[in-house]
Amino acid sequence: MQTNKNIESIMGNPRKAINKLAFPTIFSLLLMFLNNLIDSFWVAGINADALAALGFISPLYLVIIGLGTGIGAGTNSLISRYLGAQRIDDANNAIIHSIILTIIVSIIILIVGIFFLDDLIILLGASSVGAYCLSYGEIIFLLNIVFLLPNVIASIFRAEGDVRRATNPLILTAILNMILDPILIYGLDLGIFGAGFATVAASFFGLMCMLYWIYIKKDTYFKFKFNYYKAKFEIYREIIVVSLPAGTEEIIFSLVAIILNYLIITTSGVGEVAAFTIAWRFISMAFLPCMAIGIATITVSGIAYGAQNWPNFNETIRYSTLISLVITLIFSGIFFSFAYPICEAFNFTSNNLELVTRSAEILQLLVFYNFLIPFGATAAYVYQGVGSGFKSLSLTVLREVVLSIGFAYLMGITFNMGIFGVYLGAIIGMNIGSFVGFVCIWIFNLKFKREIHH
Repeated sequence: MQTNKNIESIMGNPRKAINKLAFPTIFSLLLMFLNNLIDSFWVAGINADALAALGFISPLYLVIIGLGTGIGAGTNSLISRYLGAQRIDDANNAIIHSIILTIIVSIIILIVGIFFLDDLIILLGASSVGAYCLSYGEIIFLLNIVFLLPNVIASIFRAEGDVRRATNPLILTAILNMILDPILIYGLDLGIFGAGFATVAASFFGLMCMLYWIYIKKDTYFKFKFNYYKAKFEIYREIIVVSLPAGTEEIIFSLVAIILNYLIITTSGVGEVAAFTIAWRFISMAFLPCMAIGIATITVSGIAYGAQNWPNFNETIRYSTLISLVITLIFSGIFFSFAYPICEAFNFTSNNLELVTRSAEILQLLVFYNFLIPFGATAAYVYQGVGSGFKSLSLTVLREVVLSIGFAYLMGITFNMGIFGVYLGAIIGMNIGSFVGFVCIWIFNLKFKREIHH
């Protein structure tokens, strides 16, 4: 099999491969997270209704991003396994299948945007700020391809070990969006439409970089040529089996926050939600390194599984869990120690000392929510790597919804422990779910070892 340095680097030592793929991705994800905060900051300057509209449309935008991430995960998993098995023509064929699938999904989203966006806004309870929602949301839905395609192409670059091309366009997108936001919103007086246009324009430039490397420079390892395309329903099925659960997981994360908000309102009132929202931003930030390492784990575990290389597969599980745990504990330690100044610095909307104090208290408690997540996240991403997407989804639903939300309801409402019970229950459920997930993937790992040696 003809290779290059990037391919050789991810087919060798799993530790070096994960480091090569994960750490630049961590930086790009953190930059994108900061970008979302800055988006909210600039839109808040228009008026409160515009900021509320952004809050209502954001879950729909995240669903679009989640679909792109899901297709990317399915593509990454399949072509990594083909690469491990040295089936390069099949990998190139799978790439074209993934692009066709992305275009089909984009058309469906476009149709939803044209005919049903008004209804979605009403369904979300945002009719009072409907005009703002439409101004921001229409361009997002109509040009959704600029969000979907970069996610899929970036996953293909990661599968061939080209982390620079997978992450640099995402970094460029985040930086451009930060620059364009104030120019379009205030400089050109486009208001919230300017925020939506900035998001689309920035993503378009990132996509153009990728297309330049593929079709003009033509120096990528995998080939994006339609003459490799041989329609196989099995390939579509393999991609969808991973991409559907992976995309759904993004939606579940948003759903968990919505349900927690409901439990918080029930036990403590609306004021507590504001403090929780500030703390939850940082809890979400602490999960980003696990996500980046998990994305790398899909590639490395997929290659090892496709090559039937148990030692590399075993090392991938061990190392990705270890490095995720170390980074998570570092983030948690920082947030616990500096909760008050952190919450004060990021409280853009007011100088409410009571809000800052309460959000800091919640943050210090919720750092334990992330404590064992590296174990559960590793399990979910390794299952995606080997093509068992629905097992990954099942573990996520068990961890995030059944156990975390279930214990939060049980302790907060049933046992009448109030708001502390909600938080404590969510923490206990998340940690139990993460432990169960790791036990499942470790059993799978031992079974794979027996299959190889027999």
